[in-house]
Amino acid sequence: MASSQAQTLFLFLTHVLLLFMPEMSCLASSFVVALAGASNQMRNEEAEALLTWKSNLDSESRHALSSWNGSNPCSWRGVDCDPLGSIASLSLSDSNIHGTLHHLNFSQLPNLVAIKLANNSLFGNIPPSMVDLSKLIHLDLSRNNLLGNIPTQLGSLRSLQVLEFSHNKLSGPIPREIGNLTSLLTLALSVNNFSGSIPDSIGKLGNLTILFLDENNISGSIPSGIGNLSKLIQLNLRVNNLGGFLPIGINNLTFLADLRLSNNNFVGQLPQDICSSQALVNFTAANNHFTGPIPRSLKNCLSLYRVRLDNNLLKGHITGALGVYPYLNYLELSNNELCGELPSTLGKCRNLTSLKISNNKISGPIPPQLGNMIQLHSLDLSANRIVGEIPKELAKLKKLLELSLDCNLVVGPIPPELGALSSLQKLNIAGNNLSGSIPTQLGECPNLLFLNLSKNNLEKSIPIEISNLQSLQHLDLSQNLLSGEIPRQLQLLHRLEILNLSHNKLSGSIMSTFDDMMSLTSIDISYNELEGPLPNIPAFHNATIRVVRGNKGLCGVIVGLSPCTSTTSKGRDKNKKLVLISIPTLGCLLCLLLVVGALRIGCQRVRKTKASSVDGSNENPWAIWSFDGRMVYESIIEATKEFDAEYCIGEGGYGSVYKAQLQVGEIVAVKKFKDSLDIELASRKAFENEIRALTRIRHRNIVKLYGFCSSSRHSFLVYEFLQFGSLWDVLNNEQRITTFAWNKRVNVVKDVSNALSYMHHECSPPIVHRDVSSKNILLDEEYEAHVSDFGTAKVLQPYSSNWTSFVGTFGYAAPELAYMMDVKEKCDVYSFGVVTLEVIMGRHPGDLISSLASSSSASSSNSTASRWPLKQVLDKRVPYPIGDVLGQVAFIVKMAFSCLNVKPEHRPSMQQVSQAISAHSSIMISSSEDIKLEELVDPRCFP
Repeated sequence: MASSQAQTLFLFLTHVLLLFMPEMSCLASSFVVALAGASNQMRNEEAEALLTWKSNLDSESRHALSSWNGSNPCSWRGVDCDPLGSIASLSLSDSNIHGTLHHLNFSQLPNLVAIKLANNSLFGNIPPSMVDLSKLIHLDLSRNNLLGNIPTQLGSLRSLQVLEFSHNKLSGPIPREIGNLTSLLTLALSVNNFSGSIPDSIGKLGNLTILFLDENNISGSIPSGIGNLSKLIQLNLRVNNLGGFLPIGINNLTFLADLRLSNNNFVGQLPQDICSSQALVNFTAANNHFTGPIPRSLKNCLSLYRVRLDNNLLKGHITGALGVYPYLNYLELSNNELCGELPSTLGKCRNLTSLKISNNKISGPIPPQLGNMIQLHSLDLSANRIVGEIPKELAKLKKLLELSLDCNLVVGPIPPELGALSSLQKLNIAGNNLSGSIPTQLGECPNLLFLNLSKNNLEKSIPIEISNLQSLQHLDLSQNLLSGEIPRQLQLLHRLEILNLSHNKLSGSIMSTFDDMMSLTSIDISYNELEGPLPNIPAFHNATIRVVRGNKGLCGVIVGLSPCTSTTSKGRDKNKKLVLISIPTLGCLLCLLLVVGALRIGCQRVRKTKASSVDGSNENPWAIWSFDGRMVYESIIEATKEFDAEYCIGEGGYGSVYKAQLQVGEIVAVKKFKDSLDIELASRKAFENEIRALTRIRHRNIVKLYGFCSSSRHSFLVYEFLQFGSLWDVLNNEQRITTFAWNKRVNVVKDVSNALSYMHHECSPPIVHRDVSSKNILLDEEYEAHVSDFGTAKVLQPYSSNWTSFVGTFGYAAPELAYMMDVKEKCDVYSFGVVTLEVIMGRHPGDLISSLASSSSASSSNSTASRWPLKQVLDKRVPYPIGDVLGQVAFIVKMAFSCLNVKPEHRPSMQQVSQAISAHSSIMISSSEDIKLEELVDPRCFP
């Protein structure tokens, strides 16, 4: 019964279905047709948007998009569609597209989820209309020429996960609306012109894994909210103007694998727990002002691959701070204040290619275990306090290219095993206490380009095997005890450019030795026992007496040498020797009498003039010096309360400077020299140097010396008082710097160039300052510059020794002083170049100079620093220069770079510099964005 009823119901429903089926089929068909119509309409609108954009591009770009035709954009190059046929992705990176984005109607592309247009030639601004792309997940416009600000409207793209605008010309602040992009995984804004501070809102990006803000003009401190980015893997803030302390929250970034903080102005300690999770791979914080110890967590950080903490103020023992790193490739801790001994465990870092810990306070011996770092290319332990012998185990470093152990306390012989280093290109072990002879095995280093063994106690003769070094360009064996003749085989060194054999005991004739050495550009054979005629080669044609003086009997065409003659009588030889001995002796005695006489006159003036009324308003108070020297002396003692610390306004290596107001109302600066026994000789020499220099010269841009006194109690000099202090003081004072406008800076540079030009070219003999730095340039109330501190100045005598030990300020001294202590005017030219850039940048330009030098040595075409716009290096604390002032600033920067040429002979003279700047020369600039440093840097400056 039930079965029969079910059967009946089934038949009824089937009948009904058959009855309505035509109508349902028609309805479905209509729906599909409508859907297809809407899809076609959207596709047509999307195609129209892309074709309109294409039509506004240049011909080359249109050719690259030649497949963009017809009505089906899903088949076009770089276009991908979703399953419904709507455009979802535009991927045209590396397509040589030149144009703007302003003709691309984003409202007609509502389903775009990815735009990838990297590495093209797009210019103009980023369109705010991109806000219509509500589904956008990936936006990459990096490596183009985009200008202007980041539109704040982009903060509405809540689905965005990747935002890449790196390598453009974008400027202005990073908008705080970036913090609304809470889905963001990657934020890359590297290599632009962004300014202002990092917005606090960046701490809201809790999903962020990559944050690149490097190579911009960002200032201020890192916001504390950075500690909220717990998923961060890469953080790059290098090459900005960031400062202050690192936020403590940075230790919370436990997944951090790459942390780059180099080339900023950070202070305080490095994060101690930065590698507590063993994830850190790359850690660079070079060129800052970090203090304190190496982070304790680095000792057991086995994941490390690259570490650069150089050029900071790090202290503490290095011995227990470093561990064993199986993957470490590069370690540099140079230019800090680290002490202790090198740990022998470094030898277990088998993958290390560079180990650089120069210019610290490292003591103890070199661990022989360093010979186990078989991948090592560079080992630099120079300028420390290392003792003991050079371990012969270093000969196992078969891949070593550079070995620098100079300026230490190393003793013993040079290990002959070093001759096994067949890949070695640079060997510098100068400035130690090495003894014995030069090992002949060094001639087995065929790739050696630079060999410096100077300033040791090496003896015996120069081995002829040195002539096997056919690639050698620089050879310095000066200041040793070498004897015998110079090997004639040295003429086989056809690539040798610099040769220094001075201050030894070499003898014999040099005529045949140098006949074929046409590549030589610099040679010094002074202070030996050489004799005979000079070779006829360019190196001697361009030389002066300073490179051949102090020998037994050289002759030639150099001014100051006797001309060579074919025959001479014994009587004439005897007379010549007598003259050669007597003239220098009489000259020394005369100089000594002049100095002693000058010192006596300073404190024992003869009272020859009558007293004048001290009430006269126009009276020169320094008439007192010729009237009563004792009165002035006592007045200074009284005015400074016998040089009490409260009147001290500056300190230097040889003394302190005091401000003294005399009874007549005159304010003077008094430089009192130190008189402790350990520095008495150096202090006395500086005192005499300053008197000798300043009594010879009178120039409005050189500080005036009013008088001096040398008594049993005190030795001091009295100068005019310049109330604005030193140039360094102004550049480092945040209040005063705002009034140091560009026109004033240009004038300061001009004043300094005028002073140095006068000293070099208008004084006879010329005077070299030797310590031109921002601390030795004083400013008056009109910002007129006055060169001061002549304690290290040297008068260049054309027929006597101008060789000297190193003096000056590191960071300003010319590079050639590292291997040649021959004082020349071009040393001042280099220092002037450093000071000029310091005036323009508002800080010492060491980072810029080293960046240009290192990038040029690698590949001039890939130099990041040289591609910086001029705007990036100018002092941001004053408004950007415009018009002709900008042109003058650009010209001065160009002139400064020419002064920094590593080859002294390629630097201009100070007379050329002074004349060029005084002529108000400038560079025509159409836009502040157009000029880059590469347009101002002569490629010869940093070869």
